[in-house]
Amino acid sequence: MDTLTQPPAPSTAPSTLPPSDSVADAARRTALRRMRAVALGLLVFAAVVYAATLGREGFLGFVNAGAEASMVGAMADWFAVTALFRHPLGLPIPHTALIPKRKDELGRGLEEFVGENFLQEAIIRDRVTAAELSRRIGSWAVDRANARKVVAEGMEVASIALAKVKDEHITDLVEMALVPRFREEPIAPILGTFVTEAVRDDLHHGLVDLALEELHGWLVNNPETFADVLLERAPWWAPERLNEMVTERLHVEAIRWLGDIRQDPRHRARKALDSMLARLGDDLLTNAATQERAESFKLRMLDHPQFTTTAISLWTALKNALAGALQDPDGPLAQRLEEEVVSFARRLLAEPELRTRLDGMAADAAVFVVTRYGSELTAVITHTIERWDGKEASDRIELHVGRDLQFIRINGTIVGGLVGVIIHALTVVLH
Repeated sequence: MDTLTQPPAPSTAPSTLPPSDSVADAARRTALRRMRAVALGLLVFAAVVYAATLGREGFLGFVNAGAEASMVGAMADWFAVTALFRHPLGLPIPHTALIPKRKDELGRGLEEFVGENFLQEAIIRDRVTAAELSRRIGSWAVDRANARKVVAEGMEVASIALAKVKDEHITDLVEMALVPRFREEPIAPILGTFVTEAVRDDLHHGLVDLALEELHGWLVNNPETFADVLLERAPWWAPERLNEMVTERLHVEAIRWLGDIRQDPRHRARKALDSMLARLGDDLLTNAATQERAESFKLRMLDHPQFTTTAISLWTALKNALAGALQDPDGPLAQRLEEEVVSFARRLLAEPELRTRLDGMAADAAVFVVTRYGSELTAVITHTIERWDGKEASDRIELHVGRDLQFIRINGTIVGGLVGVIIHALTVVLH
């Protein structure tokens, strides 16, 4: 499997196994001692029977042969089981204490076994597909209580992440990343393309309608302010009554004119605005003088000391609004997110094609991770085992599997006895 980096060299520093559950280990130790006692008891029983029937003929001869073979089988299997974890009777017999002495080789073998038999594309893809992750997620998330948990958890994580972002981080981002990038990037082609596309697709009409609506409403509700602004610029020598009449007339005509524009989508003012925007977009794309003015305007804005301050202010306002929304578990944001989660879960349950597509994407992602980083994942086995203390690792492994291994001794005692009886029977027949 491909890897981004070579696996790190194993540490030579002494290390031990992580702490275990003392209560569970105590129960395992008790079970291990019990099974050892049973296996030893069978061996002692076979020895007593062997001694009691030694030199006997007939039926007791068969018993004696069986007891003798039982002792041999029990001792042989005791030696085999004990040799895995320590030297039998403390004697440094070759090929004993295998786990303490060869734990590193066993770790590498386990790593290769896992990599070759589990972390394979076909196996991973089959298991992820068979798991039907999208259907399970849909069945779980369609419950509003579960959807609420997802939203609450997501909002809490987002709130914590948002709190970690400081104003100085945004300042550094603006001054060290965005501003230099904006300086290098020509603004005219971007603006020209945006304006041209907006005019072609009539995207600006909604903004124009909104502006007209707000301006019309302001004029209707603020006649005094409108009059004050105009009267400030009226000639000083003009009669006051005349100025008031002119101002009132202008106010009425302005409201009527804006009303006409609002109601008529083909009004001359709208067409003039469309024409002006189309010309502006074309000039930004093709006219050198317009492009130069746009670049000059961009640089003046970037050089203005208020640019960073404004960016921070906008970020602060957005952050405060978002933080307030995230901290309200019953607010509009939480309710909207909950509705979206439930709606998506219903889609998952109702659309098999969507589930198949998402399951395929999950399988592809799992295969990518395994293919790309599988070696690093399996290398954890080797590196971890290499850091273990040999004796402690042996004791811990024996504590977990030793009880089951005692059945080997028990089976050896019983099977050995049966084989001994069969061999004795053949001996009697052949003689």
